[in-house]
Amino acid sequence: MTFACLHVRVAHPSAAGRYLALRHILVVLLWLLLGMPVASATDVIILKSSDIAAYNQAINGFKAALPSGIVLSEYDLQGDLEKGRKLARKIRASDPALVFAVGLKAAKAAQLEIVDIPVVYAMVLDPSKYGLTTQNMTGILLEVPIERQLAMMRNLLPQLKHIGTLYDPAKTTALIDEARRLLKPNGTDLIPLQVNNERDVPGGLRALLPSVDALWLVPDSTVLNDESLRFILNTALEERVPVIGFSREFARSGALLCLSVNYGDIGRQAGQLSRKLLDGQLSLPMKPWHPERIETSLNLKTAKFLGIEIPRDIEQQADELY
Repeated sequence: MTFACLHVRVAHPSAAGRYLALRHILVVLLWLLLGMPVASATDVIILKSSDIAAYNQAINGFKAALPSGIVLSEYDLQGDLEKGRKLARKIRASDPALVFAVGLKAAKAAQLEIVDIPVVYAMVLDPSKYGLTTQNMTGILLEVPIERQLAMMRNLLPQLKHIGTLYDPAKTTALIDEARRLLKPNGTDLIPLQVNNERDVPGGLRALLPSVDALWLVPDSTVLNDESLRFILNTALEERVPVIGFSREFARSGALLCLSVNYGDIGRQAGQLSRKLLDGQLSLPMKPWHPERIETSLNLKTAKFLGIEIPRDIEQQADELY
């Protein structure tokens, strides 16, 4: 005869650490008293949106940050939100101590189906936009704080007066408003140009470039795709306007400066946050964390072409040079 592990439901996610410890104690007591094998419940479940390299890097970082005694199970939505919702319902029924949701679809599936188990998300752009603000959810933001981006621009280009950017007002208005607020005391103007669809990008870019000292690329899916990125970078170089971006791939392709996050490090932070929740050092609800480590990528060839001298300290501290 096999006895199932006894589960105790906590009333609030902040009790996750006490729940996990109590469950282990009960399992051990049953094993000692009955001398029978006891099926242990999964401690942490990983739910990922799809099997891609970036998500797997985050998962590896997450696993490395957890203590060795944690039992893990991993599920793949394969890009299907409805499949994710079905998996999330099964996960909730299995009563884990915590769920790690990787990618937007995994996080959304967890948000829709899991309401009484702590959920930590990662690899999600703009989580508040998608309603990932329920009391049992928190995570690691996949963004470089605007303050750090603007500060690095001013350090690299001290004569910078006019920063241009293309954006879709339906997607990134809040980011643009925040950048304007931060730039105003420093005597630097942000010149944003609205585009409502992909077809507006070429004309908008040509109208914007003559009036700016640098072009700032923001994570806006209307503005940026593989084809438009090549056009933007090539056109900006032709007009001798430096481009500032948010991915090392941009720097590799010709942008002057890019500040980005490391996916493995995002996962590591998510693991550290999860440990603190499970140990009872932190409790939900709580705001998501910003990335701790920001990587700097510089394209020295672009700098030479544009006649820009890179300060030695910035070059020495860069993570990648092209």
